[in-house]
Amino acid sequence: MITRSADVVVVGSGASGAVAASQFAEAGQSVLIVEEGPWVTSKDISAMRPSESIEKVWRGAAMTAAIGVGDSPIINLTMGRCVGGSSVLTGGVCFRTPGHVLKVWRDERRLTEYTDEHLEPYYQEIERICNIEEVPVSMRSKSTTLWGLGAAKMGANLVSNKRNTKGCDGCSQCNFGCPKGAKQSVDLNFLPRAIAAGAEILSDCEVTRVLTKGGRAVGVEGKVKGPDGRRSRVKVHARRVVLAAGGAHTPLLMLKSGIGRRSKQVGRNLTLHPGFRMMARFDDVVDGWKGAMQSAHSTTWEDERITLISVYVPPAVVVSALAGFGPEFMERADNLRHFAMFGGMIHDEGGGRIRRGPGREPLMTYRMSKEDRAAVPNIIRRLGEAYLQAGARELYLPILGHAPVSPDEFRTMDLTKVPARRLECTSQHPLGSCRMGDEPSNSAIDGNGKAWDLDQLYVIDGSIVPTSLGVNPQQTIMTLALRQARRMLDQPLPEA
Repeated sequence: MITRSADVVVVGSGASGAVAASQFAEAGQSVLIVEEGPWVTSKDISAMRPSESIEKVWRGAAMTAAIGVGDSPIINLTMGRCVGGSSVLTGGVCFRTPGHVLKVWRDERRLTEYTDEHLEPYYQEIERICNIEEVPVSMRSKSTTLWGLGAAKMGANLVSNKRNTKGCDGCSQCNFGCPKGAKQSVDLNFLPRAIAAGAEILSDCEVTRVLTKGGRAVGVEGKVKGPDGRRSRVKVHARRVVLAAGGAHTPLLMLKSGIGRRSKQVGRNLTLHPGFRMMARFDDVVDGWKGAMQSAHSTTWEDERITLISVYVPPAVVVSALAGFGPEFMERADNLRHFAMFGGMIHDEGGGRIRRGPGREPLMTYRMSKEDRAAVPNIIRRLGEAYLQAGARELYLPILGHAPVSPDEFRTMDLTKVPARRLECTSQHPLGSCRMGDEPSNSAIDGNGKAWDLDQLYVIDGSIVPTSLGVNPQQTIMTLALRQARRMLDQPLPEA
């Protein structure tokens, strides 16, 4: 048994855990960050092929999924499992929390402090440290530009994204770790700050339980992997426990620890931003990977809870997603340079659930609301029509096993008849499974991140976000983590 102690133990080193740990350490508290995944550097990442990145630093080798319930698709859910967490593997897109979302938090969740004005200084601090900047039009790939040209003919807009980058050259590998260190993920800013202030990181350590005593969280225990690959038990004694393991694993850890019985909200209300992508083949060469992976988005259909956003992953990954086999597949793969790609996601209602599974991973289920399910054909229709308006010869729909379709075939398809089980659906944004609120009857934690059930237990990651956002959540998660950490610093630590 390995025993450690700290003023604060932070479980998870991603966008929220790194931010909070830096604040605690810089305030003079002793901090131990516990991370289940390995410690990989930018140099390590630059030497990896996408397939190696998936194997080594993605959770479950990118095979994690939420099981569709009722008329809902299976949703592939990609998450990071390394020091720096999913921030190492995002497209770097950063949105402030939309004002209309904050209004719902105030009006329906009764979180009255959550206004644009209240969050402004936290937004600014995150933007400065992470170098959040607008993607120049010159860095839009031809894939994105073509979709934008077609969308303009439909009366739709195309707005530049903001990303946490410095010196990006548009190699389109963001989801597999930036090989140039241009993406300013937390392993390049907040974690080094925390370490410089005295924080320690214990990587390759799976936390299995929150330790409690007398109605208070007093540490965590788990298993740490040594250099020889063997696992040893580890126990960390702490005066305060902060969970930052993400929307899927923070509720799982709480459930395993018997926390949440009072509120009965832990693991419920999971939102995912179900996402879909459209590929199109053009006569001219596109080389869609040349440019920023996610450079622009359209706000035209926000009132329908739809956000359409550019995306293009490395060529090897694009080819692996093509339907067909044998000569048919090879013929399509030979057209790789002519493919364009664009994506979309739903501002969903929160029909997901986290439960304890038979192993170390959670059992995730997801039931789309009727309104969310109705939005799916609208996303597919608009993604495809924009490319057809730009001159695409063929469309590759997000329907598993479906052959490419011609413009005429696409325009006559009844997309409402596509069974949910056939839909190719993805997510990178698990939120809301330990949502915050004003009372235990409707939330797992209070508005400052404190668990209703246990003193000195705080939650600060994406699981606390009260509703779906409709936009990429990285900046919201970091902003909330910074705010909650400052609020925690206002509360004296208990006696050891």
